[in-house]
Amino acid sequence: MSTERLRVGFLPLVDAALPILAHELGFAEAEGLAIELVRDVTWATVRDRLIYGHTDAAHMVAPLAIATALGRTGPAMAMAVPFVLGLNGNAITFSAALGKACGLGEMLGEPHAVGAALRATAMARKLRFGVVHRYSSHNYMLRYWLAGVGIRPDTDVEIVVTSPPFAADALASGEVDGICVGEPWNSIAVDRGVGRIALATAQIWRRGVEKVLAMRADVAADRGDATQRLIRALHAAAAHFVRPDTAEGSAAILARPAYLDAPADAILRAITDRIRLVRGGEPVHYPDFMFQYREAANFPWRSQAAWLYAQMTRWDGRGYDAGDAAIAAATFRPDLYRAALAGSGAVLPGASSKLEGALGEPIGAGSTQGRLVLGNDRFFDGRAFDPDDIPAYLAGLP
Repeated sequence: MSTERLRVGFLPLVDAALPILAHELGFAEAEGLAIELVRDVTWATVRDRLIYGHTDAAHMVAPLAIATALGRTGPAMAMAVPFVLGLNGNAITFSAALGKACGLGEMLGEPHAVGAALRATAMARKLRFGVVHRYSSHNYMLRYWLAGVGIRPDTDVEIVVTSPPFAADALASGEVDGICVGEPWNSIAVDRGVGRIALATAQIWRRGVEKVLAMRADVAADRGDATQRLIRALHAAAAHFVRPDTAEGSAAILARPAYLDAPADAILRAITDRIRLVRGGEPVHYPDFMFQYREAANFPWRSQAAWLYAQMTRWDGRGYDAGDAAIAAATFRPDLYRAALAGSGAVLPGASSKLEGALGEPIGAGSTQGRLVLGNDRFFDGRAFDPDDIPAYLAGLP
């Protein structure tokens, strides 16, 4: 098998683990791949490197891949998302002062209760929250929660963009009152004493799609064999990542200066679903804080892309467009995922889309390979999302 070389862009986040581990632990090499990892500090730069051909693939916030395909960030560029790099793993962190004003306790707050306390504070003065990109799951999770508890984004609170590695600095300087970012940057804000974790985004949408492997559609087609090899390498890395006996080793690799350049302990807490809410406090265990591998978590469900498009429609103020909805859903490529993993031990869902937010308990689902069980995927407000009727869904939102 000849060696294929791929340049893969990433941001220093725990959920960049799979391409990093695929490179470091030989999963890529076993597939005949040589991965060169390209580190950046903003999602805009990751996107630009990808669309201009400086990288072949990228660790990317899922909505940015869709926005790129729709031309929301510049000229439209067809994109392919053949693999999901993880679900959830983000948090909403208040400044120490805002956490105190909202009366946050020793445990993770309940979304409605935290929202009620925040609403009282937000009515007294206009608060500012930082998210990592306009087209990020962080932005949409934060907005979904705020609107659901009666706080109007862009009216009652201001939402600005801050790069993940600088989020703690933004809290420390008073530039923002809260952040919604990925790990380890919430934990670093806590450990510095400038932040207090209020909610995990898994409390807003359990099993919510987060980072993805993004490629230009033409590259995915022209380099189809390399794409399949990369999917298999990432899948093997995911299986390794969820083993309890590998957590410390994974954290040590990710902590290196070339990757996250962050304390291994903060990274390990995220990997093992333990969250330190306040400086000096004992970490709180929140199951599935960062969800990976199990329940076909890496499968690119088109219904998840459709939900992100619905939020984009809601907050961009452009109105629903059936053509755009089709482009958004088609950006996620379950066909490429299935083709790469057919004949392996991977679980392959039979459907490419599903009702999102409808499951409160584990349930068996149809698969073409392996046994698929899907777990709780509830939204905090109890709504469900039907990807086949986005207009009705949008009409029912606050």
